[in-house]
Amino acid sequence: MESLAGRAALVTGAGIGIGEGIARELARQGARVAIHYSGSSAGAHAAMAEITAAGGEAIALQGDLRLVDDCERVVAEAADAFDGLDILVNNAGVTRAGTIEETTETVYDEMFELNMKGYFFCARAALPALERSGHGSIINITSIHGGAGFPNHAAYAATKGAVIGFTRSLAIELAPRHVRVNAIGPGVVEVPRYFDMPGYTTEFGNTLIPWGRVGRPSDIAPAVAFLAGDGAEFITGQTLYVDGGTNARMGLFWESPAE
Repeated sequence: MESLAGRAALVTGAGIGIGEGIARELARQGARVAIHYSGSSAGAHAAMAEITAAGGEAIALQGDLRLVDDCERVVAEAADAFDGLDILVNNAGVTRAGTIEETTETVYDEMFELNMKGYFFCARAALPALERSGHGSIINITSIHGGAGFPNHAAYAATKGAVIGFTRSLAIELAPRHVRVNAIGPGVVEVPRYFDMPGYTTEFGNTLIPWGRVGRPSDIAPAVAFLAGDGAEFITGQTLYVDGGTNARMGLFWESPAE
């Protein structure tokens, strides 16, 4: 299936985890893919090599998307390499857990600069190319934290809620220019950093999800590909949660009264 054949995509934060899975899936569906990374050089270049070995087209681009100059450079390099850009997936981000007392100004700024500022300025830089493409699509990766509360994630949740608001507003602004803007909200998606948490196991993670298992990057990637393609041509300004039912569940637990 190559429903994205001929399209050019930039996926930020694609050297590892969800972003890498998205880049691989877009390439599998025929897109030429620019794989952005900040520190995950090995993962980005491995994905690039595998995509090209399979007959696809991919490049790897490094940049610190907390910096507006790097946002503009990375987007320009992707558009120059592919003579245009049809798809921007804003995925690069950082998670930092901690109580409000533990969250320093440095940690707060790091999350907002990458999780929101980077999205904003990559979208701004990509807009001329996306508008020229005639079927431009921006997909912003948010989180279940953007739609529901969880302790020790106040600053992170604020960034992801901001992404949802950004998605809605930008979608309306760009609709007359035929550039669609949507968001994907992953739930618990098992990536390497999960195993750095004391006591975490896949078996434990599975118990947290209504569907009965944790997510994988391969669960998120097809939803991104769908929103990037022509089948979603009438969908803009929406947030699609891909989370095994987590965001839909009422957060109440009822225990039977003691006998």
